Amino acid sequence: MQSFRTEIENPVVEKDIIELADKIAAFNNLQIDEEKFRSLRLARGVYGQRQEGVQMIRIKLPYGKVKSNQLRRISEVSDEYSRGRLHITTRQDIQIHYVDLNRTPELWAELERDDVTLREACGNVVRNVTASETAGIDVNEPFDVSPYADALYKFFLRNPICQEMGRKFKVSFSSTDEDTGLSYLHDLGFIAKIENGVRGFKVMAAGGLGSQPRHAEVLYNFLPSDKIIPVMEGVLRVFDRYGERKSRAKARMKFLLKDIGLEAFKDLIAQEQKAIELKTVVIDADAYVASTPVSVDVPQVAIKNQEAFELWKSTNLIPQKQEGFVAIGIKVLLGDFYTDKARLLADLVDEYAAGEIRLTLRQNIVIPFVKEDLVPYFYQELEKLGFVEAGYNKAVDITACPGTDTCNLGIASSTGIAEELEKVIAAEYPQYLKNEDLVIKISGCMNACGQHNMANIGFQGMTVRTPDKLVAPALQVLLGGGNLGNGNGAFADKVVKVPSRRGPEALRRILNDFEANANGKQFVEYYKEKGEKYFYNFLNDLQDATNLTQEDFIDWGESEKYVKEIGIGECAGVVIDLIATLFLESEEKIDNAKEALENGIYSGSIYYTYQSIVNSAKASLLAENKKTNTHASIISQFDDLFVKSGKIELGTSFSELIYQINKFAPTAEFAQKYINDANTFLEKVRAYRAAETAITQ
Repeated sequence: MQSFRTEIENPVVEKDIIELADKIAAFNNLQIDEEKFRSLRLARGVYGQRQEGVQMIRIKLPYGKVKSNQLRRISEVSDEYSRGRLHITTRQDIQIHYVDLNRTPELWAELERDDVTLREACGNVVRNVTASETAGIDVNEPFDVSPYADALYKFFLRNPICQEMGRKFKVSFSSTDEDTGLSYLHDLGFIAKIENGVRGFKVMAAGGLGSQPRHAEVLYNFLPSDKIIPVMEGVLRVFDRYGERKSRAKARMKFLLKDIGLEAFKDLIAQEQKAIELKTVVIDADAYVASTPVSVDVPQVAIKNQEAFELWKSTNLIPQKQEGFVAIGIKVLLGDFYTDKARLLADLVDEYAAGEIRLTLRQNIVIPFVKEDLVPYFYQELEKLGFVEAGYNKAVDITACPGTDTCNLGIASSTGIAEELEKVIAAEYPQYLKNEDLVIKISGCMNACGQHNMANIGFQGMTVRTPDKLVAPALQVLLGGGNLGNGNGAFADKVVKVPSRRGPEALRRILNDFEANANGKQFVEYYKEKGEKYFYNFLNDLQDATNLTQEDFIDWGESEKYVKEIGIGECAGVVIDLIATLFLESEEKIDNAKEALENGIYSGSIYYTYQSIVNSAKASLLAENKKTNTHASIISQFDDLFVKSGKIELGTSFSELIYQINKFAPTAEFAQKYINDANTFLEKVRAYRAAETAITQ
């Protein structure tokens, strides 16, 4: 790897990038363990890809807002380091693929020139904070949630309390009771409310999708806006301490809440309050810099196809609360677009709108602040880019993850079947171009990156075996999910599993039945009325795997026979369990604590110290072949195995030592004392380990 230097003005960002470069060099020189390196690069947005020797880079774009200069910068980076394709995710990020690991630090440095980060886009951290794409322009919103999403994102970025959690943590903001931010399937979901003239949020907690979807519970019916950051800090502290760490399948916060219940969860949050330095964090919404539309003359336009223009206007224009303006929704097939178009789009919004776009949860683009008089001009210019397909956010607008195209976990193609289903709807069900009550989503595996199990009609990539034990790509068909508003939702039922090639026929049967019998009901309501068995009965024969043809063994979008290949997933970091490395990490965390103390960040210093102490205890337990599933179990086990038995003398119990963190307010005096305690503890456990090792040698 060539030597790497950065000239980033922000010293914190510069340190991050240089650290990544140094770790890559150490990894290449076999000086750092592969699993430890994986957890570090994931937290820097560098994600393993299905193809050998290249990386996917996830670019973090809080609440989906992208300024025109940032879009140009991302395009330049994609051209230089990737292949010129940009992929919009269901969390309002952009991903680029086929990147050389050794070039990721310089790629990151280039992005930071326009304040675009990779930090904490992947890994066991607070992921991208998402929000309604119409935030700030929604005609029904009580207030703009953007300043609150922005403040929360900035507060927890690089925050020590959420750098090494057991699993990822997802947060959303919804502008209205329509809950377009999908609060009910997030770890924390905030829905904008006003009570007695006070801005605040309904707060939903511990939702999630994946193989075991769980509906979030109401944590607060109303929480004033100055409490959202302290409450989230309390939630993160509890999740970090009590959340599962060993079994990745049970490590999301939804499982913790399921195990202990909502009231016990609230009690644990209350116990953390003394440790939280800021009891209120007032967010100055007026200080938030919103984009400003330009004033321009309206160019002369001649629309060639008036009928197509009128259809597009009926499906792709979004009302805006600012008088005289509308927003434009761009339907982006599978969330993929290219840098040549991205640059032209950036120029267009710079010159004729407000210099920004919004990325949406359905992998589309919104252009806010378009003057109503400029709509024909925008149609003309967007048509040149191929961006005027009708049906934005309608039934024909199918969401899909990358699936087997690039993802290690993909089982069957999601993009290929999505394209085919969109063709079926466009050709055979043109009325659905205007139907926004039907939502179709596809995921390539059970992890639900395509959100298939919250859709009205969902498809999940799987396999099916013939009686001769041949394997063909398949789709699980799920029905009946949907967003019901105000924090309520329904998860879809698994109805049948069909060979992938029969996916279009399954969709036809579902839509034909819906058309014939729903009598104006929305799909969620109709499915609930009819029930799973009703749909199973008319789809069941499609499951038959005894009569597959050669075509059934070739997945959508492929030309060769299907081969099931599943790699190691990286949706969360992997915690390294090497004893010596853990002791070294404990030293590093103490150094971090000292640095934070010197900078007057007492709360951060104390949390680094806590991590050092629990890390040292974990190393000791692993040396004894004990399980280390949660921080809480590490603490109790250490007391039982080492302190009560007299093997290690602390002068107090280990729980009393470490739980000082939530007994004392974050002050300079306590931060220094806690660091001293951590140093003494590390010395003692290391001495014990050295003595035990000497005996066995």
